[in-house]
Amino acid sequence: MRDVDRRLLSAMRDCGTDPHLAAGARGLSWCGEHGAVWIAAGLVGAAADWERRDAWLRGTALIGAAHLASMAVKLAVRRPRPQLPSREPLVRTAGLHSFPSSHATSAAAAVVAFGALTPLGRHVVPPLAAAMCVSRLIVGVHYPTDVVAGALLGGVMAGLGAAWMTGPAGLPAIVDGGVAHV
Repeated sequence: MRDVDRRLLSAMRDCGTDPHLAAGARGLSWCGEHGAVWIAAGLVGAAADWERRDAWLRGTALIGAAHLASMAVKLAVRRPRPQLPSREPLVRTAGLHSFPSSHATSAAAAVVAFGALTPLGRHVVPPLAAAMCVSRLIVGVHYPTDVVAGALLGGVMAGLGAAWMTGPAGLPAIVDGGVAHV
């Protein structure tokens, strides 16, 4: 598995030789640092949608909690960041550890949380989150398994908290095929 992980990372990192892809991946990496873009989006949602303010704030809290959980797992696992010969990472990282990807964790949590709040969240957030996950491979700071594990962690954590987010003190949730609609 390690060989496949390294080969996939190398192929994705090679995409970073395209200046446009590299710039986009750098931008997404910067915006996703510590879940910033998702937390900011949640706060904007809370300010703009006063009727569902509590649900937006709870969703934002779920994203923050997922991010913190990923940081705890990183400290426990301590997998070093990838080192590719002849390919330096395109960005600096806040930490030394790679598993799981905190960017992927917060992005997947945002997909679940914002998808439960608004049609825009169900349609716009998933492709942005996917692009953020891929960006971590293009910039060369995560193995594919780091990204997959992070996305699973974020999705599960936000999924477990979705009832709290949209529940009695938040919004009434109508569950249809595993997706809460409010």
